[in-house]
Amino acid sequence: MPIPGIDVPGLGCGLAILREGKLLLYRRLRAPEAGTWSIVGGKVDHMERAVDAARREAEEESGLTIGAADFLCISEQIITEERQHWLSLIYVCEDFSGEARVVEPEKLPEFGWFPLDALPAPLSRFAADAVAALRAREA
Repeated sequence: MPIPGIDVPGLGCGLAILREGKLLLYRRLRAPEAGTWSIVGGKVDHMERAVDAARREAEEESGLTIGAADFLCISEQIITEERQHWLSLIYVCEDFSGEARVVEPEKLPEFGWFPLDALPAPLSRFAADAVAALRAREA
């Protein structure tokens, strides 16, 4: 059976969560793009709507309860050095409750809320595409 993202392009999702103009980012420990700062997200399961997958992944990774989310952009990541290829639907959300926390320390050991003009580096390609779309939306 082919492995999504490695043997065939994988379908991913992400959620850019904003609070008072600041973006929630987590530092990744695992591939793809280990060591980068990224929005929450992951794989879309078969027969799962991408927006629902984005909500589910965000809740699993951040501990927040996610409400309404709107489509933001599409991100295609081709990471040749890791042989990874993902097409991700990214959504944006300001409708959530709870406090973000480290839920999966083995994958995402630290997080922060960052202004769009003071982001940590390096950003994942996935997060960089979301940030570009957020900035375009503000312009």
